[in-house]
Amino acid sequence: MLHRAGKASIRRRPVTSTFGITTTMLTLRGSLVTLRPLHLGDRSAILAATADGELWANPLTVVPDETTVDSYLQRALTGAVSGQVIPFAVTLTADGSLIGSTRFWKIDRDNRSLEIGHTWYAQSWQRTGVNTEAKLLMLRYAFEELMCVRVQFTTDVLNERSRSAILRLGATEEGVIRHERIMPNGRKRNSVRFSIIDDEWPTVRARLISLQSRNSAA
Repeated sequence: MLHRAGKASIRRRPVTSTFGITTTMLTLRGSLVTLRPLHLGDRSAILAATADGELWANPLTVVPDETTVDSYLQRALTGAVSGQVIPFAVTLTADGSLIGSTRFWKIDRDNRSLEIGHTWYAQSWQRTGVNTEAKLLMLRYAFEELMCVRVQFTTDVLNERSRSAILRLGATEEGVIRHERIMPNGRKRNSVRFSIIDDEWPTVRARLISLQSRNSAA
């Protein structure tokens, strides 16, 4: 049974300045999942989680494997030091097991906006309440703590599952960005951009809490 999360529990360690306040290495705690800072010591746990479903084999996503996990971690942590990225390990609140990763990135201090991305979950935890709770924790922090006016999401135009999941959150599809990035196999990816703005947040929050309640009752 999945449990409904209460208001995020937030722990902070000062790193640099974002949005005019102290940026922190955040821990966002829900009843099902806790988002804690990603660190180098997570290497083995990341590989174990991505092996659940062989996530690296999906051509529509970029998920680390044995050959790329070190550079994956290094880029995430370098971005954290620069203040451009806040990377999280997604762990089970009950026992601390790492089941995925996500992050805030493309942080724009002047315009109080950011992107949520680089999200993946072990196959066993996909289509459960994990993503709903994780997004509620992150969006609540973005809009209610950082006072963002915009949070965006970007996914592969071919990734129907991801597109449906983002729309299910209550985000608005904005359009296609052509050749937005080059995938590891050389494919020039067209991406779809979605967003939630501050005026929409109360409605989105209520929607996510409702979805979370349904998951808890399942």
